[in-house]
Amino acid sequence: MAKLLIVVDMQNDFVGGALKNDAAEKVIPNIEKKIESYLLNGENIVFTRDTHKNDYMETEEGKNLPVPHCIENTDGWQIVDKLKPDEDNSLINVFNKDTFGCSDLFEYFRKTGSEHFSEIELVGVCTDICVISNAVISKTACPNAHLIVDAACCAGVTPESHDTALNAMKALHVEVKNQGSEPWR
Repeated sequence: MAKLLIVVDMQNDFVGGALKNDAAEKVIPNIEKKIESYLLNGENIVFTRDTHKNDYMETEEGKNLPVPHCIENTDGWQIVDKLKPDEDNSLINVFNKDTFGCSDLFEYFRKTGSEHFSEIELVGVCTDICVISNAVISKTACPNAHLIVDAACCAGVTPESHDTALNAMKALHVEVKNQGSEPWR
């Protein structure tokens, strides 16, 4: 049984770009340490990358959040330099996603088998949108895996919505670590 780390949407547009979040920048060192630990232990890592096209403003998301962001192949779409994955490393997968939850993640679980991962840990942004969406996908695909969200490696749109999402995930039997110890509090 293996462990998996999912790093959700740690991209330039969420850290310092179009949807800048100062809290997201403050969790980077914690995520960096976690990535190093997983790689040292030979564990798998998935990075999700929010990916939109030039027609973003015409999409359902664009109509509700009219801020173009993470447009494919732009600087804002790139994963932040300090966390940039080595895509040649066989332990790392990068999945583009065009909405909050990552359908490629679900497919990844289907191919590896729902019992392959005993533990799945999620970190990244935004706790209250994409982290929770991908936690639900992970729980659905791997119902017997132990899911963890490290709050000290997450940032929400607001501190209140971050906490609301963490509490919702607890209700879904996701273990939440380090709530209250986030570096941005």
